[in-house]
Amino acid sequence: MNIRSPVRGALLAAAFAVAAGVQAATTVVIVNHNEPGVGFNDPTPADPVGGNTGTTLGAQRLIAFQHAANIWGATVTSAVPIRIAATFEPLPCDADGAVLGAAGTTEIFTDFPNAPRAATWYPGALASKLAGQDVATPGQDHIQARFNSRLGLFPDCLPGVPFYLGLDNQHGDQIDLVAVLLHEIAHGLGFQSFTDEETGEQFEGHPSIWDYFLVDSRTSKPWTAMTNEERRQSVVSGNYLAWNGARVKTDVPKVLLPAPNVDISGPAAGAATGDYEAGDASFGPPLGATAVAGELMPVVDQPDGRGLACDPLSEQNALAVRGNVALVDRGTCAFTVKARNVQDAGARAMVVADHTPGPVQSLGGSDDTITIPSVRIGYDAGVALKQVLKRRARTKSGVVAGLGVDPQRLSGTDPARRIRMYSPVEYAPGSSVSHYTVDARPNQLMEPAVNQDLAHDVQAPRDLTYPLLQDIGW
Repeated sequence: MNIRSPVRGALLAAAFAVAAGVQAATTVVIVNHNEPGVGFNDPTPADPVGGNTGTTLGAQRLIAFQHAANIWGATVTSAVPIRIAATFEPLPCDADGAVLGAAGTTEIFTDFPNAPRAATWYPGALASKLAGQDVATPGQDHIQARFNSRLGLFPDCLPGVPFYLGLDNQHGDQIDLVAVLLHEIAHGLGFQSFTDEETGEQFEGHPSIWDYFLVDSRTSKPWTAMTNEERRQSVVSGNYLAWNGARVKTDVPKVLLPAPNVDISGPAAGAATGDYEAGDASFGPPLGATAVAGELMPVVDQPDGRGLACDPLSEQNALAVRGNVALVDRGTCAFTVKARNVQDAGARAMVVADHTPGPVQSLGGSDDTITIPSVRIGYDAGVALKQVLKRRARTKSGVVAGLGVDPQRLSGTDPARRIRMYSPVEYAPGSSVSHYTVDARPNQLMEPAVNQDLAHDVQAPRDLTYPLLQDIGW
């Protein structure tokens, strides 16, 4: 039995195939569905870059795709060649952001020959591997993948930030196409849910193989044992949806770093005393086992009592944070601007309190002039700290904040050391559930947005993408 997956899009008539991974464990076939003159066939001249020897834009795109397919072909094992229907085409974007790509299985199957679980949906490429024969509808490719042909090339589509087409990961400020390709191919191999995340309903009443490994961290109850409403609520649970597969659990300690942590102590800390989960920063020095500590002092530069630190600090605020740890609020300006302003005022570290409830996330941005550590804490933590800071002197609070890491806890994991899945409190179509959490360190390939520090690697000790695919049957 099979069904078309949620991936949509008419395939174009002009097509040719390229086999990738000649010496690989699996043959991956790229089926070019672009018409002449566009996408993979774009004749725009291009200079070779980063090991990509193509001399046209289209040729370089195809070579990058072949390179990513080779990596996956050398990683997964199947006697059935995997066919990817591929296009470069206009995808949604504007001047501030863009959809880089979209991919997924074209069909899902249940009760095929040798199916490990009865009445369970599997993606087409995996079902074919397990069956030992191609179970796809005749003439149907296993994966459909589309990538943004306008990215960085037009003023209304993230201008000045195009795909980097080199194969060496030296992308600088551009977006590394190979990393995006590796991510999207993984979705097509099965890194995705087939249960309706908005309603919790399983397709035709059957779970997908994915559902067996999703658990609520509070109860360890799997999706397969939940009601539709329980699944729906877990999708927007914040930090409480996790992956319980044996392969991933084994590799989590090999891949993930100790979690950032803020330790609050001191004679005036009161009810706020304790350890707080934190997100680290992509700028400034990394957090270490030895905490950077100081009295916590809030910046106050708004009529409502908030402190945004988007402008150079006033004399009063500068006096308060000098030699101390500055507490500022998220909003209005970049995190790097806040950090630079409190650093210029003499702060030894910065803590950013979120302005809305939700999972604790990291601080993004880049500024080589920032030399103090920074972290981000959740909304509730910020409220608790501000409460005990109401009674303080001009330069002292009696509340000590130590910024470091917790060696007993791994970044992006629940108390059982299971990596969390992306489950923000507001449902994000196309992102929720079918990605890893955004607070894993190092950043993982299968987070919902591309990160600049990704390696062209899909398995431990760098990445947890392939271990998850192994959990579902690869």
